[in-house]
Amino acid sequence: MSKENVLFVVIGLLGGLIIGFMFANSVNQRGAATAAQTTSSAALPAGHPDVPGAGPGGMQPEVQAAIDQARKEPDNFEAQMKAAEFYYQIQRFDGALEFLKRANELKPDSREVIVNLANAYFDSGKYEDAEKWYASALEKKADDVDVRTDLGLTFIFRDKPNYDRAIQEFQRSLELNPNHPQTLQNLTVAYTKKGDSANANQTLAKLESFDPANESIAKLREEIKKIGTN
Repeated sequence: MSKENVLFVVIGLLGGLIIGFMFANSVNQRGAATAAQTTSSAALPAGHPDVPGAGPGGMQPEVQAAIDQARKEPDNFEAQMKAAEFYYQIQRFDGALEFLKRANELKPDSREVIVNLANAYFDSGKYEDAEKWYASALEKKADDVDVRTDLGLTFIFRDKPNYDRAIQEFQRSLELNPNHPQTLQNLTVAYTKKGDSANANQTLAKLESFDPANESIAKLREEIKKIGTN
């Protein structure tokens, strides 16, 4: 899985867990949940890569040129994708969605675009819309562990969480890859949010056995302990 140009979005969960997401060179993978931060504010973590076009003087010329080209050439698929990526990198998700929707009209069967749309909807907080696009991507490739894990996350973050459905999707991901760290981590979160300490501890133990250096383990264990004290 490509790790270039990783864009992190910080979301308060269980007292400040962070979820990392990626839109890199038009290749989207997501669902890297890490529970290492204790802040609940939305801020980029230390060491985050430079964001193109985010300087105080406005967008860099090459970024603006790419966006202008996409608007002038609405039938240019690559131009739409490039403009969407730039908007995504500066966390202007409405702008990313504008060009991704156009790209989807040009190539409705492109799974790459479908996943990108799901990611952009997720990061803009439109979890029900993200669910629909992740489901569409899974219709084309049902064994994509990352996308199915992201689908599960949509049920955790919406206004009315559905932890049982999230758990169901995470378990389906683990059927494909039993040792997938991000899925084990997110499943631990879902069980904890549901108040199921037994399954949360069991899942965390499995995560620790396969990924002992995972920085989220201590935070997750701390949150599980709180279940009995609330």
